[in-house]
Amino acid sequence: MLWARIACLWAAAFAGLHFYWAVGGDVGLSISAGPLATDRPLWFVLAGLWGVGALCLLGALLAWLLARAKLRGVPALLARWLGWGVSVLLLARGIGVELLLLTDTTRLDASVSGEQRAWTLVLWNPWFIAGGLAFGLATLRSSRRTDAEPPPPSSGHNGTTAPGPPRPCRRHTAIDRGAGSPR
Repeated sequence: MLWARIACLWAAAFAGLHFYWAVGGDVGLSISAGPLATDRPLWFVLAGLWGVGALCLLGALLAWLLARAKLRGVPALLARWLGWGVSVLLLARGIGVELLLLTDTTRLDASVSGEQRAWTLVLWNPWFIAGGLAFGLATLRSSRRTDAEPPPPSSGHNGTTAPGPPRPCRRHTAIDRGAGSPR
């Protein structure tokens, strides 16, 4: 559950940051978005800020679902598939851009400043990698937890839950009969 909580906090923090930028905040946006931060075209505000913020909130919900112990069947399978997908997407974004910045800076878009490249390399990409790892570990823990749990009890013919293993009656235990106790 720890990794799911970390993934949930990661997604909620990114949602908050995107909503802050969407309502006009600018701290860190120029480093993240470059020239789009100053122009702020409508498509960028709607899709890139509000849209990504909403997706991050859905990611927080997914992480919360991965932490739920009672999630079983198709919902559990769907949550795990989505968890793996989010993990791969975040890791690919973080590692892919990181490798691109480290290996081929001469062919990158000239509108991206050296400062923006440096901050992306040092600040943003490690956060994407951390989010990808958190979602991956949360998903892994979720699948291990549900695989290790016994199946729910089967139903009897009248719709009631079948009884578990018989419990010894208190009057028939060895301690109550005095077996093994000194007199």
